[in-house]
Amino acid sequence: MPSKELVAASARPVILAILARGESYGYAIIQEVRHLSGGEWEWTEGMLYPVLHRLQREGLIQSRWVASPQGRRRRYYRLRQDGSRALKEESRQWMLANSMLARLLEPKPCST
Repeated sequence: MPSKELVAASARPVILAILARGESYGYAIIQEVRHLSGGEWEWTEGMLYPVLHRLQREGLIQSRWVASPQGRRRRYYRLRQDGSRALKEESRQWMLANSMLARLLEPKPCST
């Protein structure tokens, strides 16, 4: 399982990236994270919904209520244009951090 700090730091770009693939609702996002991580990451509603609400307040995503086939309404979220821009920038930052870490962890050649 990843640390709480890693989950918190990555939640924003992960959610934005999932919504860049198309509209989704909370439980489906949780399932997608579980699937993408090979079961290593177990998000909860208590972790997900505050982030979704914050992204919505920031104007990066929007939501709408839709009746499900089972009769219950679901709130579907989708990426807005500002969300696409935010995802692009956050992806750039994560790729830079990943690249730096990969270089730091490369074995150093032995000097004799």
